[in-house]
Amino acid sequence: MPESGQKQILLSKIQAGQALIGIIGLGYVGLPLALAFAEKGFRVLGFDVDPKKVEALGRGECYISHLDPARVGRAIQSKRLVATADFSRLSEPDTLIICVPTPLTPQRDPDMSYIVNTTEQIRSRLRVGQLIVLESTTYPGTTDELVRKMLEETGLVCGRDFYLAFSPEREDPGNVQFFTTNIPKIVGGVDQDSGDLAQAMYDQVINKTVRVSSARTAEAAKLTENIFRAVNIALVNELKVIYERMDIDIWEVLDAASTKPFGFMRFNPGPGWGGHCIPLDPFYLSWKARECGMDTKFIELAGEINRRMPEYVVQRLQQALNERGKSIKGSKLLILGLAYKKDINDTRESPAYQIIPRLVDLGAEIAYHDPFVPAVLRTRHWPEPLALLSQPLTSETIASQDAVLIITDHSSVDYELIAKHAKLIIDSRGVYRKPLANVVKA
Repeated sequence: MPESGQKQILLSKIQAGQALIGIIGLGYVGLPLALAFAEKGFRVLGFDVDPKKVEALGRGECYISHLDPARVGRAIQSKRLVATADFSRLSEPDTLIICVPTPLTPQRDPDMSYIVNTTEQIRSRLRVGQLIVLESTTYPGTTDELVRKMLEETGLVCGRDFYLAFSPEREDPGNVQFFTTNIPKIVGGVDQDSGDLAQAMYDQVINKTVRVSSARTAEAAKLTENIFRAVNIALVNELKVIYERMDIDIWEVLDAASTKPFGFMRFNPGPGWGGHCIPLDPFYLSWKARECGMDTKFIELAGEINRRMPEYVVQRLQQALNERGKSIKGSKLLILGLAYKKDINDTRESPAYQIIPRLVDLGAEIAYHDPFVPAVLRTRHWPEPLALLSQPLTSETIASQDAVLIITDHSSVDYELIAKHAKLIIDSRGVYRKPLANVVKA
């Protein structure tokens, strides 16, 4: 069959809403996308290696706090969304969207194992006429070099027998204003036909697609977005430390600077960086740039500054306790928030998971409260965490602590109660704007 015929068959199925959409990875990116397609009437086959996720979805349960559980229930009950851990079914969907993690190695190089393993699974079941789209953030060239090469080992040819594109995820968990379907979607194909098909697919569920000339451009656009954020977060974190030495409140400075109606974009400091993007993605470009004989000085410097913030918070706590005649050793400390940002249950790369082990090493007794994270979770950097459960936030709990350390500023927390009963508060999120005798900014 001529290549244009293959393209037209798949295009017609997509535009008629009859294409079976396969999504690999049902986490913070894949599950919202699966729901978006299901709610537009598409049949979705979701794949995940975690049997607990598959079983939960089979029962109509949602494991992501910021998603409406009713959406999951409706999608499962209608059979528009089916979840499976059986990767032998990868040949069934007409399109396969890859939403797997792209972490870093301990040496801060790209860990491509998830993409490679997923591509190997697809390769062994790849059939003529399928569209493959990578959404995982990665270095420019991943799609048209690594993924294409692996898939063409089948003897099938990209752009003729199958189609391949990159479309970066832009999820912002917990954001009530911008979500999967109203965030513009960048789409770049390895070739023209692949880009056309990928754009047509996303056009069915996304309000606006932004077509770029290549998969490499789309990959670079995603990295640029996150590098921009990483560098500016590092800037305000550095200013925070400098202004503290000058007895200037960084939060008051930012409030004032934000009144300028042009030429200023606000970024807030914090106890470090967290989440699945900012601490990781910039170093994918650093790695690729070294391959090209180039240095990424801004990226490396931003990473250095942001990685120092958890230690800075610990130092501020140590200083504040010393001024009150106490040491960290033996102190009872209540950590507020394990999630990497407010009002979600995502703890990936959370600064809390860097701060808590440091405080434990210094001899502190740790308790925590997080309304979204009932128990401390295992992470790559903390494989055997403390067996802690979230404590109720009562006046007695607060008063019994030597200090309360705000790592995540969840909206549902009663900060007035904390201010009233806490002996000492270390505020790393600018919760308290007016000076209070028991509040120290960090």
